[in-house]
Amino acid sequence: MKRGEIYTGKVRELAFPNIGKVSVEGADVVIKNTLPGQEISFILTKNKTGLKEGRLLELLKRSDIETEKGCSVCRICGGCVYQTISYEDELKLKEDMVIKILGKALEQFDPVKFDQVYEGITGSPGIFGYRNKMEFSFGNAIKDGPLTLGMHVPGHFMDVTDTPDCNIVDGDFRMIRSFVSDFAADNALSFYHRYSNTGFLRNLLVRKGINTGEILIDIVTTSDGSLDGDAFAKGLRELPLKGGITGILHTVDDAVADVIKNEGTSVLYGRDHIYDEILGLRFKISAFSFFQTNTHGAEVLYERVREYVRSACSPSSGAAGVVYDLYSGTGTIAQLVAESASMVYGVEIVPEAVEAARANAGLNAVDNVSFICGDVLKVLDGLEEPPDLIILDPPRDGVNPKALKKILDYGVNNIIYISCKITSLSRDLNPILDAGYTPVRISVIDMFPRTANMETVCLLSNRKPDTKVRIDVDLEDYYRIKDAKKDQN
Repeated sequence: MKRGEIYTGKVRELAFPNIGKVSVEGADVVIKNTLPGQEISFILTKNKTGLKEGRLLELLKRSDIETEKGCSVCRICGGCVYQTISYEDELKLKEDMVIKILGKALEQFDPVKFDQVYEGITGSPGIFGYRNKMEFSFGNAIKDGPLTLGMHVPGHFMDVTDTPDCNIVDGDFRMIRSFVSDFAADNALSFYHRYSNTGFLRNLLVRKGINTGEILIDIVTTSDGSLDGDAFAKGLRELPLKGGITGILHTVDDAVADVIKNEGTSVLYGRDHIYDEILGLRFKISAFSFFQTNTHGAEVLYERVREYVRSACSPSSGAAGVVYDLYSGTGTIAQLVAESASMVYGVEIVPEAVEAARANAGLNAVDNVSFICGDVLKVLDGLEEPPDLIILDPPRDGVNPKALKKILDYGVNNIIYISCKITSLSRDLNPILDAGYTPVRISVIDMFPRTANMETVCLLSNRKPDTKVRIDVDLEDYYRIKDAKKDQN
């Protein structure tokens, strides 16, 4: 096989999160955004021993499990890889990946058996129109082509495809996107070119309170141009939306990086935030604060976490005691579990998220929570009140190995690990289980229907609750030691 050559083949199986495996000329090639049973053509992009990767060029024949049509760009934007199959088949594919990855991680820890602790996968209450936030990009679909407003094309990051009928958002999002796209074209507004670092329009961010109907719109531009804010806001407010616009913003971002950097936000109309509600609590959400993108799915996830906290409570007192909520974001989980705790300490590194968490706790009159801004690795050294229960909800890459060592040193009776990336959870489980913990309950919540992502919740109990657990090796070396042992075996 040669790099840059075009090949054809049939997708044999799927690996997390959406990587198909194709056998060609006696070798396995991995290709993203494919489904088992599809016949495809692809270009070989990597050709190394043990690692061959391809980029999908064309779908030659659909898989037998593909029964749905999907939106007009579902095969182009790369976001909704499961739109063409039934939701039942989607859940089965996701569950199979969880069972394979976590089952393998647990098989070495007898007498733990995955099927004894696994509680299944719970689907989302809604599979279409569920997203409460979208971040669209301005660009063009072809070089020197007309302006488009939509999503970046995987493998062609300079290309942006229009998403007029995206069906994981509701009609209000689609109407707002179409108006802004037309407004930009009618006013001959340029878009930001990453190669030349010139141009004006960068992003359109839309947030909607699913339970309140409040809508926040933020147009992100460089300072190299001008926006008629009055006309822009007036046009948006005249749209026949089902929800109500409570704020229209203009954010300036002159940074080279593609990630939005807020270098100043002005309010064109209303206020700079919306409110939404989850499980009886009210939350203030700004343009850039973190909030789960599937509100009704988050209610399922958080209720499961509360259930796990209750099952971990002391039998004598019925309380969880002191809880550490590490990587706490805007404090949603901390506030929801506060009813079962004497005190909850939330630790989060993003200042804006901590500020929002404190404001939301005040809004909900939850007074037994304290939010601390800083890196978990460093903040743990300054916390004087030891935990009885630790909740981990880290970013996709999992827990920092050095921080994980400090967490395990507490030797708490129970740890609840919430993961949005199953492979990161699988990796972190190795030192956790080696430290004396065993899984008690594991469940999967599908928070992101039609996409390859999901959330996993794992309750782990210390098999040696009266012993302070310590790992004597630096966890930065831990994985290298584990891999060396595997090679010897």
